[in-house]
Amino acid sequence: MEHLLSYIIWDPNLFAFHIGSFGIRWYSLCWGIGLALAYILVRRLYKEQKIKDEYFDPLLLYCFVGILAGARLGHCLFYQPEYFLSSWEHAVEMIVPMHHMADGSWKYVGYEGLASHGGTIGLIIALYLYYRRTHLNLWIVLDNIAIATPITACFIRLGNLMNSEIIGKVTDVPWAFIFEKVDKVPRHPGQLYEAIAYAVFFFVGWYLYRHKPQKVGTGFFFGLCLTLIFTFRFFVEYTKDIQVDFESGMFLNMGQLLSIPFVIIGIACMTGGKWMKKIGAK
Repeated sequence: MEHLLSYIIWDPNLFAFHIGSFGIRWYSLCWGIGLALAYILVRRLYKEQKIKDEYFDPLLLYCFVGILAGARLGHCLFYQPEYFLSSWEHAVEMIVPMHHMADGSWKYVGYEGLASHGGTIGLIIALYLYYRRTHLNLWIVLDNIAIATPITACFIRLGNLMNSEIIGKVTDVPWAFIFEKVDKVPRHPGQLYEAIAYAVFFFVGWYLYRHKPQKVGTGFFFGLCLTLIFTFRFFVEYTKDIQVDFESGMFLNMGQLLSIPFVIIGIACMTGGKWMKKIGAK
């Protein structure tokens, strides 16, 4: 019992505040803060690089839709395909924030389940479509977004922490969290590990940009972002509990398997081969 007192009891209110009967969840607020910071940072980068405002204006919409759609579809297809592909009603749930009830009615539940790997894929596709519209050098776009991305990822993981989701494995480390909404067992705060790491990665990327701004447009910062985030993601998975039952018999879980291609792509972009310079150049 004495040892339990040294752990962190985690049971935050899911809502940051209410406006009348409408409540704003911490999770949504963290997402909003993360996207707002990325917006401010990329706008600053565009101005410093003297990129016209007309190129920046549509960027937020592309990024928001790409991340949200990719993250949602990624969760549904990577982690719960047996549910979402089992009927048209469940397939509709992938797109609309509603749940089909047993009595045939629909209930608003929000988007319960977003996958970071899917969000990354969705973002890359959205940025490619943005490049096709603006004809701005694709590598400049990817590098600028990559400089800001880790701070957004940091706040998304803080949102997961406030939701008491993506919990860690049982542990006896003194900084363990007891997630009251889940169980009474001390666990690794995997969400906090990731949030701290992503904040560090942001400052590393920002420092390198300040000292080597000429690397924007080479794919270096895009590759650095992918390599740092998904290498860390691969190893932090060893502290996390499984998210879905089918992962229990796997040597590497789904998060680790999905991280490997991103690490390979990241290293390739950082090293910058001739093939890269021919893709997306204006």
